[in-house]
Amino acid sequence: MAAPPSAPVPRSPFYLRRPAPGPQCSWGMEERAAAGAGCREPPGPLRAAAVPCFGICVHQDDILPGALRLIQELRPHWKPEQVQTKRFTDGITNKLVACYVEEDMRDCVLVRVYGERTELLVDRENEVRNFQLLRAHDCAPKLYCTFQNGLCYEYMRGMALGPEHIREPRLFRLIALEMAKIHTIHANGSLPKPTLWHKMHSYFTLVKNEISPSLSTDVPKIEVLERELAWLKEHLSQLDSPVVFCHNDLLCKNIIYDSTKGHVRFIDYEYAGYNYQAFDIGNHFNEFAGVNEVDYCQYPVRETQLQWLRYYLQAQKGMAVTSREVERLYVQVNKFALASHFFWALWALIQNQFSTIDFDFLSSLPCLLAGTR
Repeated sequence: MAAPPSAPVPRSPFYLRRPAPGPQCSWGMEERAAAGAGCREPPGPLRAAAVPCFGICVHQDDILPGALRLIQELRPHWKPEQVQTKRFTDGITNKLVACYVEEDMRDCVLVRVYGERTELLVDRENEVRNFQLLRAHDCAPKLYCTFQNGLCYEYMRGMALGPEHIREPRLFRLIALEMAKIHTIHANGSLPKPTLWHKMHSYFTLVKNEISPSLSTDVPKIEVLERELAWLKEHLSQLDSPVVFCHNDLLCKNIIYDSTKGHVRFIDYEYAGYNYQAFDIGNHFNEFAGVNEVDYCQYPVRETQLQWLRYYLQAQKGMAVTSREVERLYVQVNKFALASHFFWALWALIQNQFSTIDFDFLSSLPCLLAGTR
């Protein structure tokens, strides 16, 4: 997820009419039943090869000792005194450090340490399966190992994009092509249900049971949030957006551009899984607003969206598409962008309660929740 915005979110051009207040909805009956039965996200394919798992725990506040122990396992020929490290500070969920011995970082191991209690937000076993699935389709770097509270993987050479880059037609065409490629991946014969409503219910239940007593006055009451969520599900489920394999968190820093190869690749698969096609695209369009200095005037205008969506559909179908097809997807995407705002609002409430990373997660709430009303 991008850093929470600090500017108001304009209403979508396809702003859904808000229903009049009514009695509390039992919107999540099937999700509650699934959660009660210990339901998890649908499993991906069996792993093509076993991923080494080391019984090493890397301390969040002192990553280097644990990281070097992992490097001894993964790169035993490296001399410990020659190992160099580089910390990445963009993340607001996990902590990341690169380990290498050559200045050009040709062979570089990234050590990612999970954030405090992020298992409440992320199914880590599912993340590893998705990592391997994407790698098998040449859409992800190599996964070297997992450890008690993280994983190690290959450094992907290139430039992590900024908001100004994903707005460039030359680059957003590449992003549309890569998303179309990922959306055609099928892990098994039949498509499972979209993960969106199950995850939203899990997040909402956590907010309701553990966080609601401490919610600030800026946050709507839990009963209001429940009605909003029921309303979103009722309306968006009727749009018939296809269920495809999605990244679900395509903020600009999760896109790596390799100018030598002329392509982009997506990184970080914590939230990947089967979901609505329009959610993945709408979630990405929200990221046009920026990360640190958020400006929702940068949300892509109609003409930009239509061009992006035409690139996407042509790549997905392998043929020319009609204006009607592009327009239909345009309507779906802008409505599902509202669900993206609500999803990350719940996420921010949970992160604010449990994360040890120094970040003002609540600064996002007025904007994210305003986007659904």
